[in-house]
Amino acid sequence: MATPPAAPLRVTLVNGGFEEPPVTNYEVLPDASQTQAAKRVPGWLTTASDHMIELWRSGFNGVPAAEGTQFAELNANQVSTLYQDLPTTPGTRLYWRLYHRGRQGEDTMALDIGAPGSMVEQRRFTDGNTAWGYYTGTYTVPAGQTLTRFAFRSISAAGGNRALGNLLDGIFFGTAPYVLLAKTAIPAGPLEVGDVVTYRITAKNEGGGEAENLVLTDVVPEGTTYLPGSLRIVDGPNSGAKSDARGDDHAYYDAAANKVVFHLGNGASGVAGGSLPNTGTQPAGTTVEYRVTIERASGGKQIQNTATASYENRLGDRPEPLTSTSNEQVTQVKPAADLTVTKAVDETTVTVGQTVTYRIAVRNTGPNGATGVTVTDQLPDNLTFLSADGTSGSYDPATGRWAVGDLADGATATLVLRAKATTAGLISNTATAAANEKDPDTTDNTDTVAVCVETAPSCCDPCSAEK
Repeated sequence: MATPPAAPLRVTLVNGGFEEPPVTNYEVLPDASQTQAAKRVPGWLTTASDHMIELWRSGFNGVPAAEGTQFAELNANQVSTLYQDLPTTPGTRLYWRLYHRGRQGEDTMALDIGAPGSMVEQRRFTDGNTAWGYYTGTYTVPAGQTLTRFAFRSISAAGGNRALGNLLDGIFFGTAPYVLLAKTAIPAGPLEVGDVVTYRITAKNEGGGEAENLVLTDVVPEGTTYLPGSLRIVDGPNSGAKSDARGDDHAYYDAAANKVVFHLGNGASGVAGGSLPNTGTQPAGTTVEYRVTIERASGGKQIQNTATASYENRLGDRPEPLTSTSNEQVTQVKPAADLTVTKAVDETTVTVGQTVTYRIAVRNTGPNGATGVTVTDQLPDNLTFLSADGTSGSYDPATGRWAVGDLADGATATLVLRAKATTAGLISNTATAAANEKDPDTTDNTDTVAVCVETAPSCCDPCSAEK
């Protein structure tokens, strides 16, 4: 697929289909230069001395419009040239297309393009009054030509009256469509594992012609999971449409390819894209969005993502496939560390005066290293602290806080905690781990063990009573 190298200057006719202003049957109206007139024809100018243009409603005199609901007759009250002047960039390739039809029989007109005062005839068209003729072509703006006139000149008309005939409709003259994509992530970040990111993409057609069969695709970024039901067309044609299934809707999630697909523009369906007008007609373009959840594997990394659009330029003889790629959206994810705590006791039944030995292990299962790791294990009142030995950090018996420090991904720290049993009963004791980083799974951050302290080896009544 071809990708335009740079955005050209948007060139397009005003009111190319003669849809404005609306008329009943037919009306002869002032051209665009007659600004004092309350009702005039936008865009178009005529060389006629009375500055009048004739518009017909579809069906008047039995003639249907080729496109839309209205069309024009080249001459209103006198033989003239109908034209528009457009700012152009030298070297730009411009496309033209038109519908032409005779009124009383075969009519002939010429298409002239060039700088005002030095126009060049491009082609002549002869058509009868039974069907519209359709024609296309291209024009490259010569060096130094910054203003280009696009004009229709009457050559002949059936019946001999040149002031009649040469019907026109569906006129286009301008640059090819050119879709620009802008992508944002909301919120901007940095974010954490488990957060939800909304990706929003805006497509604007900065070219002249409509972007046809516009389809936007976005591969869900690695390290994230698509959030079902989040597809939405926010603005533009079909805004509000959303779906996760194929069918008559305009968007779906392709699980096999792990991507979202939007069919955009006027006339879009569940199986094909529609037409996106240029920004002269639709300044805001069209905007879509979807959401993802940040996975654990993205902790401490960047999530990078771009969207792409495919569309067609149908101004020429055959569709020209084009593509567009958005800016890269980069989201920074804060580090995450999943801590797990396991706690065991050497003897689950002891007598008053004996030593209770706890063995505590804290492990970091990643995905990143943990900093400022602590394990809180406050001894109950019926235990008296004796000693603590650990592979790292230190234990404070006054607060019950074991300051482990940093713990690499996959590393484990252990602590042996000894205390003297002073009162009979059932002792329940819990260790809880924490770190500076977000823990993606806190269900395994605590562990509890119970010890039965008896008054004598054969007596468990205090423990039984507690149980």
